Amino acid sequence: MLIINGHVVDPETGLNEPADILVEDNKIKKIYVKSKNENADAVQSGQEVIDAAGCYVMPGFIDLHVHFRDPGLTYKEDIATGAAAAARGGITTVCAMPNTKPVVDSTDTLQYVIDKADKVSPVHVKQLSSITKGMEGTSLVDMQAMLDAGAVAFSEDGKSVMDIRLYREAMKNAAKLGTVIMAHCEDKDLVGNGVLNEGVASEKYHVDGISNSVEDVITARDILLAAETGAKLHICHCSTKGTVELMRMAKRLGANVTAEVCPHHFTLTDADIKTADSNYKMNPPLRTKEDVQSLIEGLVDGTMDCISTDHAPHSDEEKKGYFDKAPFGIVGLETSAALTYTKLVDTGLMNIMDMAKKMSHNPAKVIGIDGDYGKLTEGAVADIVVFNPDAEWTVDVNDFASKGHNTPFNGMLLKGKVMATICEGKQIYKAN
Repeated sequence: MLIINGHVVDPETGLNEPADILVEDNKIKKIYVKSKNENADAVQSGQEVIDAAGCYVMPGFIDLHVHFRDPGLTYKEDIATGAAAAARGGITTVCAMPNTKPVVDSTDTLQYVIDKADKVSPVHVKQLSSITKGMEGTSLVDMQAMLDAGAVAFSEDGKSVMDIRLYREAMKNAAKLGTVIMAHCEDKDLVGNGVLNEGVASEKYHVDGISNSVEDVITARDILLAAETGAKLHICHCSTKGTVELMRMAKRLGANVTAEVCPHHFTLTDADIKTADSNYKMNPPLRTKEDVQSLIEGLVDGTMDCISTDHAPHSDEEKKGYFDKAPFGIVGLETSAALTYTKLVDTGLMNIMDMAKKMSHNPAKVIGIDGDYGKLTEGAVADIVVFNPDAEWTVDVNDFASKGHNTPFNGMLLKGKVMATICEGKQIYKAN
């Protein structure tokens, strides 16, 4: 495969200029930099050529936070449809959360996901293990056994491990094993029956509110435990100004802590909920303008390391319920790149190199796959996205590859479109 006429953006080397890329045997064989008068060899007979004129060519995006609902909840999503959605979004690696039915807390369930992904997924599916058995918060999984069987990290996503002594033990184990804890920071007692952000949204729709302290209290707890135990901690779907400040504190302390922000949390506020549409219901909820501004500042200055989706598909029927009845969560795989470009890059808040860092290079480092992924260097695995910054398109849930249509962005005009996705040297998606 030969990718020609594109503008190559590689956070690993800092390359940010026109270049061609030659792919052979699933890896990047050669990068021909135009400013160095390097030119690709003549196209070989039968060689696939992708003309990336007018497009950025970046490392395939890595999403640290998705829910594929497989096993047990496949009416919402399954590995095949989730992976197809990822490919459409330029995402070549996903980290699947373990809150399935059954929970991924055993080597048997983990092996089911690995085997199925090998058969049906065009992208890399990295599966997380739960921290506790059955996600019940009472006893730890065999972390060594789960790592040996292929788990990439540990999470109780959907809730926090509230037993602090047990959680500290998990942190100590993670530090010894050199693995990552991915934390959903939510104080169960504080959240109560909360549905929307406490304030304008909860008052308007007469539902219980979710205060910023619900997230901030557990974020502070987890950061302090990570600093004490030496565990590698990744804070998921950050939504508050307080969490950004706590992340600044964590980095001053020298704690091994990273954090992600989802596009919906840096794009929308609770004031944007104009109608009683449960597609605006996610956990954590949409926050205030002040929170959004802090999240963006944190992304821009490097406090917040990654952009992930928290892709959480539900059936149309489930999302028809009122705010207090419908499940939390929205889909995001097919819109994340365009939302990031539209909100952050096209507005001048962030440059294209930063986008590649937040969506590919840094996530690869978080889960320790940066030796081969998250970069466009000779010898690296050929996971590549071709992204047209000038293309405009309107979000249409009826065109999604995901089974989930639950998004507040339906009908929104976005700028920036994935034109092609290459995973291990094979083109797995091409835009119409």
